[in-house]
Amino acid sequence: MRFILLVLALSVISAASAQRFDHEHKAWDALVKKHVVLADRGTASRVRYEGFRRDRPALKSYLDALSNVAAPEFNGWTKSRRMAFLINAYNAFTVEKILSRYPDIRSIWDFGKIFGNPFRDEFFMLLGESYSLDRIEHETLRRPGAYDEPRVHFAVNCASIGCPMLREEAYVAARLDAQLEEQTRRFLSDRMRNRFDPGSGRLEVSMIFGWFEVDWTSGFRGFEGKLPPIRSREQFLAKYADLLADDPAHQRAIREEKAELSFLDYDWGLNDAKR
Repeated sequence: MRFILLVLALSVISAASAQRFDHEHKAWDALVKKHVVLADRGTASRVRYEGFRRDRPALKSYLDALSNVAAPEFNGWTKSRRMAFLINAYNAFTVEKILSRYPDIRSIWDFGKIFGNPFRDEFFMLLGESYSLDRIEHETLRRPGAYDEPRVHFAVNCASIGCPMLREEAYVAARLDAQLEEQTRRFLSDRMRNRFDPGSGRLEVSMIFGWFEVDWTSGFRGFEGKLPPIRSREQFLAKYADLLADDPAHQRAIREEKAELSFLDYDWGLNDAKR
């Protein structure tokens, strides 16, 4: 009898906790709407870190809400809710990392690459354990079989100019597929980071496609699994040929996967709106 009562009590607590967590991520949504500035005709963004610093109590409150979610609760959510949670957590904790040294910081790598690595530091709690940014991205979001969604690379933001933009709204489950698709189109439309070079005939793209080639070989079929599987970077980029080149002949070369890929240097400068 006591066991049954305990199970019921835990179920009630879990249900109450689930109701308390805001899956619309309104606190984060308000912060990014206020402090993210669109740039380059909406294909990039800059961040008002000074504004975030003034609103740090609100940011910390949101981070606490993320940290208070227990693993069993998280595991009971839909795939889209889990994914939105992880993306928002990555972006929000990255901002907090920058604020810990702002304004005396010019790049996230100012934290160091061996001692104090910003991506490997376990500087926050998530799902009941110590977490790092790399653990969210590489061990959770990118874990084979977990989400198999390469467009996540255009959603997580590493506080750098070379990185896909920090979105000016929170990611939410109900619109996640549309948000990921818009982020993809925005990033690939940015000719500073992705473009066809008529002189060489090469498709020059972000190093993201070089570092994470395997993520475009997992047979991605779209968020709802209804599209033909994508097995390569070239096949993925072929879908967006109209964004990567203006000339129809160049677009055709991309669509037919005849354009050789080359990778552009990555700008690790801080994506500060003051720059």
